[in-house]
Amino acid sequence: MKLAALVAAPFGNHGQIAEYLDGLDHWGRVAETRSLGRSQQRRLWEKAADCAPLTLDDFVPQSVGSLVEVIHEGRNTLPLPGPFRHFQKRFCRPADADNCLYGYNEGSTRPLIGPGFFVTIPTAGTAAWETRGAIVVDYFQVPQGPVVSAWPKVVDNQTGLQVLVYNGTRDFMRKVSDFVTIGAAYKGENPLDHYFTLVRHPV
Repeated sequence: MKLAALVAAPFGNHGQIAEYLDGLDHWGRVAETRSLGRSQQRRLWEKAADCAPLTLDDFVPQSVGSLVEVIHEGRNTLPLPGPFRHFQKRFCRPADADNCLYGYNEGSTRPLIGPGFFVTIPTAGTAAWETRGAIVVDYFQVPQGPVVSAWPKVVDNQTGLQVLVYNGTRDFMRKVSDFVTIGAAYKGENPLDHYFTLVRHPV
């Protein structure tokens, strides 16, 4: 059964979705998640509320050292031509902190819009956030320490055209499977009803 059919099935089958996705190879998972449109991603986001909470290790496994890049292939639901909906979120574990991850967005729009740096943190302790997901990609923050040497220069999200996309934004994340997560974008505390899937490269 393809992912779209599993997403359309009645609620309570999150285990089937995880088993199906984790049974595919990496690019099979990417192809399946890229097949989902906005309404399907919204439904997957809702189903993912029943999955186990995410941890930072889902984005950068413990086996990966600090300042080592881990790439996640993304597909968003923004009103853009198809290829421009594909992007990567690139994460690393800081050298001087163990309660967050650093990251930025890579894709065809980066030269125009900018890298969209962020800090990824758990939502535990912020009651209004906890029900949205256990992890938040926070564009209100940018890395304050060293990042991967090959990454672009760290800039805040109030610089250039980034202000139109990333400034004042947070992405709340939920687990779909061992390799797949789904995010919902918020501007401040307001949901935008836009979603994106991420597929972590094996490490």
